Amino acid sequence: MSEALRTDPKSFIIEGLSGLRNAIFPVVAVYFAMRGQEGLAFISAIAAGLAIIGIGAAAAYLRWTKFTYQINSDDIRVESGILARTARSVPFERIQDVSIEQTLLPRLFGLVTVKFETGSGGGEDISLAYLGEAEGERLRDVVRERRDADAEVAVHCVAAAGEDQPQGPARQEPGKLLFAMDPRRLFTFGVFEFSLAVFAVLAGLAQYADWFVDFEIWDPDLWRNVANEQSGWIAGLGYAGQVIGVIASLLTLIVVGSFTGLVRVFLRDWNFRLEETPRGFRRRRGLFTRTDVVMPAHRVQAVTVKTGWLRYRFGWRGLKFVSLAQDMGSANHDVAPFAQMEEIAPIIRAAGFEPSQKELEWQQTDPRYWIDQTLMESGLLLLLALGIATWGSIWIALIPLTIAVLVALSHWYGYAVHAHALDAEQVLVRTGYFSPDLQIASRVKLHSVQILQGPIAQRRGYANLHLGLAGGALSIAGLPIERARELRSAILASIAAKDFSKIYQAPPARLAA
Repeated sequence: MSEALRTDPKSFIIEGLSGLRNAIFPVVAVYFAMRGQEGLAFISAIAAGLAIIGIGAAAAYLRWTKFTYQINSDDIRVESGILARTARSVPFERIQDVSIEQTLLPRLFGLVTVKFETGSGGGEDISLAYLGEAEGERLRDVVRERRDADAEVAVHCVAAAGEDQPQGPARQEPGKLLFAMDPRRLFTFGVFEFSLAVFAVLAGLAQYADWFVDFEIWDPDLWRNVANEQSGWIAGLGYAGQVIGVIASLLTLIVVGSFTGLVRVFLRDWNFRLEETPRGFRRRRGLFTRTDVVMPAHRVQAVTVKTGWLRYRFGWRGLKFVSLAQDMGSANHDVAPFAQMEEIAPIIRAAGFEPSQKELEWQQTDPRYWIDQTLMESGLLLLLALGIATWGSIWIALIPLTIAVLVALSHWYGYAVHAHALDAEQVLVRTGYFSPDLQIASRVKLHSVQILQGPIAQRRGYANLHLGLAGGALSIAGLPIERARELRSAILASIAAKDFSKIYQAPPARLAA
């Protein structure tokens, strides 16, 4: 067993400085609670802040002294806990990926967080915070080499038994740049990333507004009086003034939403780079929080090409990998968040998949499925409209009636664009109404095939096909039952023809790099 190591000594300093955020709210609360006592309020607030910071720093130092990690020959072991000790060991063969994350404050001290992802969920991953940048890179390389060495031994054992070794797609030169986004691309991306998250933040802060103002912000009578006072002023503007006010409000909303989207994109995707290396796809991005993730190509389960109704009109799409490892708590890894299809296609091929081809025979879903969906959803709205027209106002009844018509039209359009295709190695599913999305999955990497039928579907002769995919989900809705059974037989035959234990072994060519 190797020597137990500690994280960088500056770790507890960073945790102590991070405690400043925890002290802000109590300090402000103490100050405003005692603001009527002049100088005593300021002194009390400072004392409360120093106490919180001191306690946090002391606790951080104790946690640092009790936190150790060991890189053994077969596993990585982490021990932590001040009063109750916890020891966790993860075998190298269970580690799916090792990523490096660097937030703003650790970056100032030259430190990083190393995360070992097992893909098991439930908080079973291991993080080492914080290590020096050189130590983090070294540790990541050591763990990957030992993990891949185990896979290489398994490959050689299979070869010695006279069986075929798993083959992967041809690899290109190490460190080949596949995709990058410069500031101009980020700005364009941000314009399309309209977001109103700022209003959600303001709504959350409004819960504490009564600490800083002398009136109850959630008092309905208060806002009713304000509305009554302003209604006369608004009426005095005249029709033209009211129209101008509405337009100005909408423009303000658009500006705020666009600015928020720009900020989010620049913070998250600054200096975005996707490279193809012998270890897999390496993605780096982030302005304040810098992440460095490597996704082995043989662990990519599927690819998803997504877009939006507006960006689709300008040819912009986003590419995600569905992987066994996690990315910000999700199995979907952004590898080309904002790109044209000619930029996305080479990345898809590098991952071992093939983009949609014109010669593919796309098949639509069963029209009976869409008819039933329309009758169930629009029928309820039509009954509501009839009830309102009978017992209320016919003009109000036009609202659910209009919605029913729109629902019917959307289902008709959905029937026209939803489709699927099957080639020798892949399942392709196209969904979406005004912005078609495409999912491509390898037939041999699917875990299961399930046919689901409700009472109506059984009588009408169609079914939903659910394909088990590690880290994601893939479904085809409204298939004729014969087609669903045909797809199930074809996919199960592909799964049975491949030794599942070999699928996730790294190809020998990559191990040598």
